[in-house]
Amino acid sequence: MNTEERAPSAIAEELGERLKQARLNADMTQIDVAEQAGVSRKAVLNAEKGKGQLEVFIAILSALSLTSQLENFLPVQEISPLQLSKLKGRLRQRASGRGCKL
Repeated sequence: MNTEERAPSAIAEELGERLKQARLNADMTQIDVAEQAGVSRKAVLNAEKGKGQLEVFIAILSALSLTSQLENFLPVQEISPLQLSKLKGRLRQRASGRGCKL
């Protein structure tokens, strides 16, 4: 999925489609997933349309035994050695807003 040029809504739709395909591959109905995730069937339907809340999305991934995929979705962000030297060993707590502009 090339996300660089796509709108957030298009990316969300793509993730929803992938979530739906994962559910179908697991041979589970929306109701099955909803019950295991502790959410409503409507919440599963919305997530599959790319309109779900992050917490619901994670609950559905858990019901589908796919939470290990979250590491690929957003890996742990390590602090760069340059940033660490500027901060003299302290962890950064907030951004200045003067960084690189995309």
